[in-house]
Amino acid sequence: STTLTLGAISLLQRASAYPINRRGGSHLNNLVKRDDIEVVDKVYEEVMVSEEVVVFVNQFGTPFSTTTMPNVESTIWSTGPLTTITPSHSTTTPSTTTTTTTATSSSKTDPIVPPPNPPATENLAKTSSTPTPVVNPIPVPPKPEPTTHSTTTSAALPPPSPSSPAPTAPTVPPAPPKSVGYGFSYSPYMANGACKSAQQVSTDFAAIPNIQQYSIVRIYGTDCNQVATVLPAAKAHGLKLMAGIFDLNTLDSEIATIVAAAQGDWSSFDTISVGNEIVNSGTAPASTVVAAVGSARSQLRAAGFMGSVVTVDTLVASRANPSLCDGSDYCAVNCHPFFDGNVEAAGSGDFLTTQMGTLRDALSNKNQRIMITETGWPWQGTANNMAVPSPANQAVALSSIRDAFASNPQDVVLFTSYNDLWKKSSALTFNADQFWGFLGYAPS
Repeated sequence: STTLTLGAISLLQRASAYPINRRGGSHLNNLVKRDDIEVVDKVYEEVMVSEEVVVFVNQFGTPFSTTTMPNVESTIWSTGPLTTITPSHSTTTPSTTTTTTTATSSSKTDPIVPPPNPPATENLAKTSSTPTPVVNPIPVPPKPEPTTHSTTTSAALPPPSPSSPAPTAPTVPPAPPKSVGYGFSYSPYMANGACKSAQQVSTDFAAIPNIQQYSIVRIYGTDCNQVATVLPAAKAHGLKLMAGIFDLNTLDSEIATIVAAAQGDWSSFDTISVGNEIVNSGTAPASTVVAAVGSARSQLRAAGFMGSVVTVDTLVASRANPSLCDGSDYCAVNCHPFFDGNVEAAGSGDFLTTQMGTLRDALSNKNQRIMITETGWPWQGTANNMAVPSPANQAVALSSIRDAFASNPQDVVLFTSYNDLWKKSSALTFNADQFWGFLGYAPS
């Protein structure tokens, strides 16, 4: 049979001189309400038995790889039109210039096609016996331009689910950790904010194309038992984990959760981050955050972790409060060209490079490592002056970023792997919070 599954592809922070509170700790307000759910009107299925050819396509529907499977019973999917239920309280977005300059890749430019409808989560999961990964390969990097800081989507995480799923053993033997490679961020939540199981996380990781180009996966907290559920999937693909402590008020318990998940083996942990954009959001002053980093480091060292312990904030907040970097084992900052508003997609890489230079000038240790722990470009949303969300611009921006970090890919984390449908759309972040996934919609 022929199985074809088509899928697709943080508060506002302006120019580098004007940090604005971002979503930070407001994750409780970012859960998707029922009136924000996208549903598929119709799903038809037809069972056939024959030789199975699996066709892998990108988020624009263009085939890029095929493989033949033995005779199996499979299901052909056909979905009806996507219906969006718009909440009555939806807010109008700020008026901005929407003139888009679509930069082209040095090799070729994918056609600008609206992303396909997301899969009907429940129906597809129940009927498809062997779901085909939905992937969006990153094009060849064009020459970049500067980029900025982050005000986007990662800082916000949903509250812990009442019943966190128990992790299961990985089905793939652990691969040797890679020393060099790009990083990517991942959030183990379903569209309704529920926790993903270890098997669902494994499915998401298995669908990442060319995963060997990555060496680090970043997560943001310990809710949903996510350290224990993501760790096996990371190990299976030779990835190291950048685990996160999200709330300083629960510092000790979150450390205990991470220690328990490690089970004495820290070989797959690269970094433990303490907080995400806490100073930028106004949640706590830099002195409080630095003290928390010191406390966390002491507890983690006592538990056997000898890796890096840092805090993550926006590049703007860290430049204004260099003690955040002084108190960290390396300087970890989020920086998003999109929120600058004066940077087009093709200038993302150069913008990041320029902003990192201004940050380094403010550091006590001019030789301290700087890592961009979150950067990317949305494929859908409202234009922020010169920054226009679109699938083509996302691809161009990511290519520019990759090009800028080609010699040190371990110093950048791409935001984010899959779309975050559990987040709440907001005009303050250009209605783009849900659509930063460079791999489109998660298969699980």
